[in-house]
Amino acid sequence: MDESGGSSEIEYTNIDAAAAALDCSTIFHLVTDIVGFILFMHQQIPSLLQDITLEFDELRSEFKELEIELAESEPKAPLIRRKLAARKREVKMGIRRLEKLMGCISNLKAALQLLVAEVPNVDKISLVLGPSPLRPLHIFELSFSNGRAFLEDFSRSKTAETLSRKAIRMMISKGIGSDSHPGPTKLFLLVKAPSYLNLPLHFLPKREFRPNRKTKPFRLRFRCRTQNLEMNPQRNDCANSVELQHSPSTDLIWFQCRHTIKGLALRSSPAED
Repeated sequence: MDESGGSSEIEYTNIDAAAAALDCSTIFHLVTDIVGFILFMHQQIPSLLQDITLEFDELRSEFKELEIELAESEPKAPLIRRKLAARKREVKMGIRRLEKLMGCISNLKAALQLLVAEVPNVDKISLVLGPSPLRPLHIFELSFSNGRAFLEDFSRSKTAETLSRKAIRMMISKGIGSDSHPGPTKLFLLVKAPSYLNLPLHFLPKREFRPNRKTKPFRLRFRCRTQNLEMNPQRNDCANSVELQHSPSTDLIWFQCRHTIKGLALRSSPAED
Protein backbone atom coordinates (compact mmCIF):
# COMPACT_ATOMS: atom_id res chain seq x y z
CA MET A 1 0.00 0.00 0.00
CA ASP A 2 3.01 2.28 0.33
CA GLU A 3 3.25 3.84 -3.09
CA SER A 4 6.32 5.96 -2.38
CA GLY A 5 8.35 3.71 -4.66
CA GLY A 6 6.53 5.08 -7.71
CA SER A 7 3.81 3.76 -9.94
CA SER A 8 6.26 1.60 -11.92
CA GLU A 9 6.68 -0.69 -8.89
CA ILE A 10 2.98 -1.16 -8.36
CA GLU A 11 1.45 -4.31 -9.81
CA TYR A 12 -2.28 -4.33 -10.51
CA THR A 13 -4.56 -7.10 -11.63
CA ASN A 14 -7.20 -5.46 -13.80
CA ILE A 15 -10.88 -6.41 -13.92
CA ASP A 16 -12.73 -4.69 -16.77
CA ALA A 17 -16.41 -3.73 -16.68
CA ALA A 18 -18.59 -2.92 -19.66
CA ALA A 19 -20.44 -0.26 -17.66
CA ALA A 20 -19.68 3.44 -18.09
CA ALA A 21 -19.41 3.85 -14.31
CA LEU A 22 -19.50 1.67 -11.22
CA ASP A 23 -22.48 2.59 -9.07
CA CYS A 24 -22.34 2.49 -5.28
CA SER A 25 -24.42 -0.71 -5.13
CA THR A 26 -21.99 -2.55 -7.41
CA ILE A 27 -19.00 -1.47 -5.32
CA PHE A 28 -20.78 -2.54 -2.13
CA HIS A 29 -21.52 -6.04 -3.45
CA LEU A 30 -18.03 -6.43 -4.93
CA VAL A 31 -16.35 -5.63 -1.62
CA THR A 32 -18.67 -7.82 0.47
CA ASP A 33 -18.24 -10.76 -1.92
CA ILE A 34 -14.45 -10.42 -1.76
CA VAL A 35 -14.58 -10.17 2.05
CA GLY A 36 -16.49 -13.46 2.17
CA PHE A 37 -14.09 -15.09 -0.29
CA ILE A 38 -11.02 -14.01 1.71
CA LEU A 39 -12.48 -15.27 4.99
CA PHE A 40 -13.34 -18.64 3.48
CA MET A 41 -10.11 -19.18 1.53
CA HIS A 42 -8.00 -18.27 4.55
CA GLN A 43 -9.98 -20.66 6.76
CA GLN A 44 -11.62 -18.03 8.95
CA ILE A 45 -15.15 -19.32 8.29
CA PRO A 46 -16.20 -22.96 7.75
CA SER A 47 -18.14 -22.41 4.52
CA LEU A 48 -19.06 -19.72 2.01
CA LEU A 49 -20.53 -16.57 3.56
CA GLN A 50 -23.84 -17.01 1.70
CA ASP A 51 -24.18 -20.52 3.16
CA ILE A 52 -23.37 -19.33 6.69
CA THR A 53 -25.90 -16.51 6.40
CA LEU A 54 -28.55 -18.97 5.22
CA GLU A 55 -27.68 -21.40 8.02
CA PHE A 56 -27.89 -18.64 10.64
CA ASP A 57 -31.28 -17.47 9.38
CA GLU A 58 -32.60 -21.03 9.33
CA LEU A 59 -31.38 -21.68 12.88
CA ARG A 60 -33.13 -18.57 14.17
CA SER A 61 -36.35 -19.51 12.40
CA GLU A 62 -36.20 -23.05 13.77
CA PHE A 63 -35.54 -21.76 17.30
CA LYS A 64 -38.71 -19.64 17.17
CA GLU A 65 -40.72 -22.59 15.86
CA LEU A 66 -39.39 -24.85 18.64
CA GLU A 67 -40.32 -22.29 21.28
CA ILE A 68 -43.90 -22.20 19.97
CA GLU A 69 -44.05 -26.00 19.69
CA LEU A 70 -42.81 -26.45 23.27
CA ALA A 71 -45.30 -23.92 24.58
CA GLU A 72 -48.09 -25.83 22.89
CA SER A 73 -46.87 -29.29 23.83
CA GLU A 74 -48.16 -29.52 27.41
CA PRO A 75 -50.51 -32.39 26.63
CA LYS A 76 -47.84 -34.26 24.69
CA ALA A 77 -45.85 -37.19 26.03
CA PRO A 78 -42.72 -36.38 28.10
CA LEU A 79 -40.53 -38.13 25.49
CA ILE A 80 -41.68 -35.73 22.77
CA ARG A 81 -41.05 -32.73 25.03
CA ARG A 82 -37.54 -33.99 25.86
CA LYS A 83 -36.74 -34.39 22.17
CA LEU A 84 -37.99 -30.87 21.42
CA ALA A 85 -36.05 -29.42 24.36
CA ALA A 86 -32.85 -31.24 23.28
CA ARG A 87 -33.18 -29.94 19.73
CA LYS A 88 -33.82 -26.44 21.04
CA ARG A 89 -30.54 -26.58 23.01
CA GLU A 90 -28.65 -27.72 19.91
CA VAL A 91 -30.11 -24.92 17.82
CA LYS A 92 -29.33 -22.36 20.52
CA MET A 93 -25.68 -23.51 20.59
CA GLY A 94 -25.50 -23.17 16.82
CA ILE A 95 -26.90 -19.64 16.99
CA ARG A 96 -24.44 -18.64 19.71
CA ARG A 97 -21.54 -19.99 17.69
CA LEU A 98 -22.41 -17.85 14.68
CA GLU A 99 -24.03 -14.86 16.40
CA LYS A 100 -20.90 -12.79 17.03
CA LEU A 101 -19.51 -13.45 13.55
CA MET A 102 -22.77 -12.50 11.85
CA GLY A 103 -23.07 -9.38 14.01
CA CYS A 104 -19.56 -8.25 12.98
CA ILE A 105 -20.28 -8.93 9.32
CA SER A 106 -23.59 -7.05 9.53
CA ASN A 107 -21.91 -4.02 11.15
CA LEU A 108 -19.13 -3.93 8.57
CA LYS A 109 -21.62 -4.20 5.69
CA ALA A 110 -23.72 -1.37 7.15
CA ALA A 111 -20.63 0.85 7.42
CA LEU A 112 -19.55 -0.01 3.87
CA GLN A 113 -23.00 0.66 2.47
CA LEU A 114 -23.09 4.08 4.15
CA LEU A 115 -19.57 4.84 2.91
CA VAL A 116 -20.21 4.15 -0.79
CA ALA A 117 -23.54 6.00 -0.63
CA GLU A 118 -22.14 9.11 1.09
CA VAL A 119 -18.70 9.36 -0.54
CA PRO A 120 -18.74 9.18 -4.36
CA ASN A 121 -14.96 9.43 -4.76
CA VAL A 122 -13.57 6.59 -2.64
CA ASP A 123 -10.13 5.93 -4.11
CA LYS A 124 -9.12 2.60 -2.58
CA ILE A 125 -10.42 0.02 -0.16
CA SER A 126 -7.95 -2.25 1.61
CA LEU A 127 -8.83 -5.49 3.33
CA VAL A 128 -6.15 -6.49 5.84
CA LEU A 129 -6.06 -9.98 7.33
CA GLY A 130 -3.93 -10.35 10.44
CA PRO A 131 -3.54 -9.45 14.14
CA SER A 132 -3.61 -5.71 13.33
CA PRO A 133 -3.45 -3.43 10.27
CA LEU A 134 0.22 -2.76 11.03
CA ARG A 135 1.07 -6.47 11.29
CA PRO A 136 -0.77 -7.96 8.33
CA LEU A 137 -0.62 -11.54 7.14
CA HIS A 138 -2.31 -10.60 3.86
CA ILE A 139 -3.35 -7.32 2.24
CA PHE A 140 -5.92 -6.98 -0.53
CA GLU A 141 -6.22 -3.55 -2.13
CA LEU A 142 -9.24 -2.74 -4.31
CA SER A 143 -9.17 0.27 -6.64
CA PHE A 144 -12.08 1.63 -8.64
CA SER A 145 -12.38 3.75 -11.77
CA ASN A 146 -13.30 7.37 -11.18
CA GLY A 147 -16.92 8.33 -11.57
CA ARG A 148 -19.81 6.96 -9.58
CA ALA A 149 -23.52 6.62 -10.15
CA PHE A 150 -25.66 6.72 -7.02
CA LEU A 151 -28.49 4.23 -6.63
CA GLU A 152 -30.85 4.15 -3.67
CA ASP A 153 -31.52 0.50 -4.41
CA PHE A 154 -28.75 -1.76 -3.14
CA SER A 155 -30.13 -4.90 -4.76
CA ARG A 156 -27.63 -7.07 -6.58
CA SER A 157 -27.22 -6.16 -10.25
CA LYS A 158 -25.99 -8.24 -13.17
CA THR A 159 -22.89 -6.02 -13.38
CA ALA A 160 -22.04 -6.74 -9.74
CA GLU A 161 -22.57 -10.47 -10.28
CA THR A 162 -20.34 -10.54 -13.36
CA LEU A 163 -17.51 -8.50 -11.83
CA SER A 164 -17.65 -10.50 -8.62
CA ARG A 165 -17.24 -13.78 -10.52
CA LYS A 166 -14.36 -12.33 -12.54
CA ALA A 167 -12.59 -11.06 -9.42
CA ILE A 168 -12.95 -14.32 -7.50
CA ARG A 169 -11.80 -16.41 -10.46
CA MET A 170 -8.79 -14.15 -10.84
CA MET A 171 -7.95 -14.44 -7.13
CA ILE A 172 -8.22 -18.23 -7.29
CA SER A 173 -5.91 -18.29 -10.33
CA LYS A 174 -3.39 -16.21 -8.35
CA GLY A 175 -3.39 -18.74 -5.52
CA ILE A 176 -5.21 -16.68 -2.90
CA GLY A 177 -5.64 -18.80 0.22
CA SER A 178 -2.92 -21.30 -0.67
CA ASP A 179 -0.64 -20.08 2.14
CA SER A 180 -3.17 -19.72 4.96
CA HIS A 181 -2.02 -19.45 8.57
CA PRO A 182 -3.67 -21.73 11.14
CA GLY A 183 -5.94 -20.29 13.79
CA PRO A 184 -8.43 -17.42 13.84
CA THR A 185 -7.35 -13.88 13.03
CA LYS A 186 -9.07 -10.59 12.17
CA LEU A 187 -10.10 -8.83 8.99
CA PHE A 188 -9.82 -5.03 8.93
CA LEU A 189 -11.31 -2.67 6.37
CA LEU A 190 -9.53 0.57 5.50
CA VAL A 191 -10.52 3.13 2.92
CA LYS A 192 -8.57 5.86 1.16
CA ALA A 193 -10.89 8.81 0.78
CA PRO A 194 -10.93 12.62 0.98
CA SER A 195 -9.93 13.94 4.39
CA TYR A 196 -13.35 15.54 4.83
CA LEU A 197 -14.98 12.11 5.18
CA ASN A 198 -17.33 12.52 8.14
CA LEU A 199 -18.54 9.12 9.31
CA PRO A 200 -17.15 9.06 12.87
CA LEU A 201 -19.44 6.26 14.07
CA HIS A 202 -17.93 3.91 11.50
CA PHE A 203 -14.53 5.24 10.31
CA LEU A 204 -11.55 6.78 12.11
CA PRO A 205 -8.76 8.67 10.30
CA LYS A 206 -5.43 6.82 9.96
CA ARG A 207 -3.45 9.51 8.13
CA GLU A 208 -0.07 7.90 8.83
CA PHE A 209 -1.13 4.35 8.05
CA ARG A 210 1.88 2.31 6.92
CA PRO A 211 1.63 -1.50 7.10
CA ASN A 212 4.61 -3.83 7.35
CA ARG A 213 6.45 -3.61 4.01
CA LYS A 214 7.30 -7.31 4.11
CA THR A 215 3.69 -8.11 3.20
CA LYS A 216 3.13 -7.51 -0.49
CA PRO A 217 -0.45 -6.39 -1.25
CA PHE A 218 -2.55 -8.14 -3.84
CA ARG A 219 -4.07 -5.32 -5.87
CA LEU A 220 -7.28 -5.58 -7.87
CA ARG A 221 -8.32 -2.66 -10.04
CA PHE A 222 -11.84 -2.42 -11.42
CA ARG A 223 -11.91 -0.36 -14.61
CA CYS A 224 -14.77 0.91 -16.72
CA ARG A 225 -14.06 -0.23 -20.26
CA THR A 226 -15.57 2.87 -21.89
CA GLN A 227 -13.26 5.09 -19.85
CA ASN A 228 -10.14 3.03 -20.60
CA LEU A 229 -10.60 3.42 -24.36
CA GLU A 230 -9.72 7.09 -24.00
CA MET A 231 -6.51 6.38 -22.08
CA ASN A 232 -3.01 5.71 -23.32
CA PRO A 233 -2.72 1.89 -23.22
CA GLN A 234 0.86 2.15 -21.99
CA ARG A 235 -0.15 4.22 -18.97
CA ASN A 236 -3.34 2.24 -18.37
CA ASP A 237 -5.09 4.17 -15.57
CA CYS A 238 -2.37 3.77 -12.94
CA ALA A 239 -0.83 7.17 -13.63
CA ASN A 240 -4.28 8.71 -13.62
CA SER A 241 -4.84 7.29 -10.13
CA VAL A 242 -1.52 8.65 -8.87
CA GLU A 243 -2.29 12.09 -10.30
CA LEU A 244 -5.63 12.07 -8.51
CA GLN A 245 -3.98 11.24 -5.19
CA HIS A 246 -1.52 14.12 -5.48
CA SER A 247 -3.98 16.65 -6.85
CA PRO A 248 -3.84 19.88 -4.77
CA SER A 249 -7.63 19.92 -4.59
CA THR A 250 -7.87 16.42 -3.13
CA ASP A 251 -6.32 15.40 0.20
CA LEU A 252 -6.67 11.64 0.33
CA ILE A 253 -5.98 9.87 3.61
CA TRP A 254 -6.66 6.44 5.09
CA PHE A 255 -9.62 5.75 7.35
CA GLN A 256 -10.07 2.55 9.35
CA CYS A 257 -13.48 1.00 9.84
CA ARG A 258 -14.36 0.59 13.52
CA HIS A 259 -15.90 -2.80 12.78
CA THR A 260 -13.64 -5.83 12.34
CA ILE A 261 -14.43 -9.47 11.61
CA LYS A 262 -12.77 -12.10 13.79
CA GLY A 263 -12.54 -15.54 12.27
CA LEU A 264 -14.00 -18.63 13.90
CA ALA A 265 -11.86 -21.30 15.56
CA LEU A 266 -12.60 -24.14 13.14
CA ARG A 267 -12.12 -26.95 15.63
CA SER A 268 -15.30 -28.78 14.66
CA SER A 269 -18.38 -28.55 12.52
CA PRO A 270 -21.49 -26.78 13.82
CA ALA A 271 -23.16 -30.14 14.43
CA GLU A 272 -20.32 -31.25 16.69
CA ASP A 273 -19.91 -27.94 18.55
